This record gives sequence, C-alpha cells and structure tokens, in this order.
Amino acid sequence: MPEGNSNIAIVSTVINFDLYAKSSAFFPQDIQKYVIDGRNGMYGIESIFYIMKKLKNKNLEWLIMADEDVIFQDATVVFDIINHMKIENYTVCGVRDGGVIKHRVFNPFVINTFFSIINFKELEIMWDKKEIIKNNYLINNEFNDNLTNIMGQYDLKSLFEPYYCFYLWLRRKNKKILFLNAEMNEDEITNSVLYKGKVFLYHTWFARAYENNEQHTSRINNIFNLLNFEESKTSDPIIFKDKKFFLIKKIEKNYKRIIRRIYKSNK
Repeated sequence: MPEGNSNIAIVSTVINFDLYAKSSAFFPQDIQKYVIDGRNGMYGIESIFYIMKKLKNKNLEWLIMADEDVIFQDATVVFDIINHMKIENYTVCGVRDGGVIKHRVFNPFVINTFFSIINFKELEIMWDKKEIIKNNYLINNEFNDNLTNIMGQYDLKSLFEPYYCFYLWLRRKNKKILFLNAEMNEDEITNSVLYKGKVFLYHTWFARAYENNEQHTSRINNIFNLLNFEESKTSDPIIFKDKKFFLIKKIEKNYKRIIRRIYKSNK
C-alpha cells in the first residue's frame, strides 16, 4: 500500500459476512482492513473497547469505522475528510444519532457508529476505559450545539445506546466532533451521507437481514446496482474474534439474574 496511507485503516464489526464480502469491495483502497467478528454478540461499546485492545501499537493515525451495511459511492472522500479533520483539529466525525436520520430520534449530541472517522493516534494517547464507562450520564444544557437546522425528531435526554458514553467522554475532554449531514433515500430506510453537499456513501441498515429477508435483500441490492464495481486494491481483512466473549457475557447475565432474584426474595 502507498506510504501515504499506511497509517490509515478501516475496521468493521461484522454480523453478516455475505454482505461484507460485497460492500467491502467499495471500501477505500490501499488501506488495511480489519474485521471484528460480531457473530458472538459483540457490538457497540464492547466492540469499541475490543478495537482499542487489538489495534493499539500498530502505528495507526486515523481509523475509519464502517459497518458491513455501509456502501461507499465514492470512498476517496474519506481522505478529504481526514485532511479537513487534521486542519480543523477534529477528533471524530459521523452522523448525529438524533434529528438527522428519520428512524434515529435519539441523542443529537453524539454520533451513530455505523460510520465514523477517528483520530486514532490522539485517542490512543488519552485512552481510559474506566473513565469512559463513568461518562454514561447527561447534564442539562451541557453542550451548546446549534440544532436549529435539524429538521427531524431527537431527544436531548436520551441515553439510548450504551456507546454514547464514549462520545460524551470525548466531548467532556473538549474534543471536537465533525457532524456530517445525511438524507433519507426513496426506500425510507436507507440513508445517504454527504460531505460538501455530495453523497459519498449509503447506509442501508438491517445488515442481519441480507440474504435472509427478501424485502431487505432486494432493497440493499438496489443500492449496489446504483454503483459501478471496480476490483478493490485493498488487502484482505485481518479478522479478530474474542472467543471468550459470548461465554463471559452469558455468565454475567446469569449472575445478574441471580442477584435480582436474591434481592426480590429478601424484600
């Protein structure tokens, strides 16, 4: 891969590898691809923690996060965004999780993880998992984002996603987020993401349903049909899987269930 992109990588937490095999062909070229195998239930904040564990000390400066249901129309735009983030000192970019995408009506002060770009070098230096977990709370009027141009519904008091604590932690560290605009597509489920007014990717949602549900499979294939396929020059992905994750989560769930029962019996 060219030296200029050797410090940039893209990571996907994948549930549907059939969809990933198709969508990853449209990923940015000449950068390393990583995959977190999410078929054991790993996603969201747990995936972010695992990514930091597996990718530390790999001399990465910028990390692109894209789910397997993200289909790039023009993947070269990510490099323009990274250059802009460097100049303007942004730590992360993405689409607000409230008020922008029709069916995401939650917190507009944080992003949805389906696509983002992170200054990984900066994040690696400041990383503190315990501190991040402690930031899963909200304070009234804490952030002064101008939301006047947001047309959709949102909830300023939402802690809907457990991964919000990661972005709230960054904001409380005075790190800047570049919020990208998005528009709904004709199918009313897919959304396109824009940079400088132009669409550069589609997020189809419902990755799990691809090849398992006729309606969603057809809908996602319609997006693929909009694009011109060129063989990707990006290397095959390096795949990580935490083989103990499912068992650990099952034990934790059972332990909490037992504690609740003990508590109820003692009331």
